[in-house]
Amino acid sequence: MTKRLKSKYKINRRLGVNLWGRPKSPINAREYGPGVHGQRRRKPTDYGTQLMAKQKLKGYYGNISEKQFHRYYVEAVRRSGDTSENLIGILERRLDAVVYRMKFVPTVFSARQFVNHGHVKVNGRRVNIPSFLVRDGDVVEVRNRSRDIAMVIEATQSGERDVPDYLSVDHDKLKGTFIRAPQFADVPYPVQMEPNLVIEYYSR
Repeated sequence: MTKRLKSKYKINRRLGVNLWGRPKSPINAREYGPGVHGQRRRKPTDYGTQLMAKQKLKGYYGNISEKQFHRYYVEAVRRSGDTSENLIGILERRLDAVVYRMKFVPTVFSARQFVNHGHVKVNGRRVNIPSFLVRDGDVVEVRNRSRDIAMVIEATQSGERDVPDYLSVDHDKLKGTFIRAPQFADVPYPVQMEPNLVIEYYSR
C-alpha cells in the first residue's frame, strides 16, 4: 500500500473537510486536525488561505505530487482562456479522474491503482498511466477480464455519486466516452474548491 493510500483520511482531518464526501471519513466524527495540536485553530493569512485551496484541490485528485501539480498550473497558464478553468479541465482529463467519475471504482485512490494494474483501455488500447490525459471523444472502458472484480460491481451499483454531464457511460458494458472538458461549475465537488486561489498561490 502506498503512502498516498495510507494517508488519505489524514488529508481530510488536516484540511478540516470531508474532501471526497464519503460517509466513513473520520472528519465526520472529529472535526479537528490529527495530532496533539490538531485542535488549535488560528485565523489563516492570505498565503495560508491560498495554500489550503491548493492542498484541497491537489489532495482531491489523489494527492498528486507537487511537481506534477505545478506542471498542470504551467500548462493552464500557457493555454488561452481562463487559467482557473484550464486547470480544472486538465485535472478532469486525467485517466484516473475519468475512471472515478464514470463510477467504475469507489474512490480516486482506487482509480489510480486500478489504472496502474492495467484494468483500463482507452480507444481499445490498454493504458496503465493514471496521469494520461484523455481527449474529447475518447472511449474509456474496463477490460473484459476485469469486469467481475467485486469493487467494480459495487461501485457501478452505488448511489453515492452521479456521473456528470460531460461524460457518457454505459455501466452494463463498463464503457464510457469523455465528451468534453468541463467548466468548473460542471464538476461535482463535494466541498467548495477555489481554483482562483490556487492560481494566486502559484503566481505570487
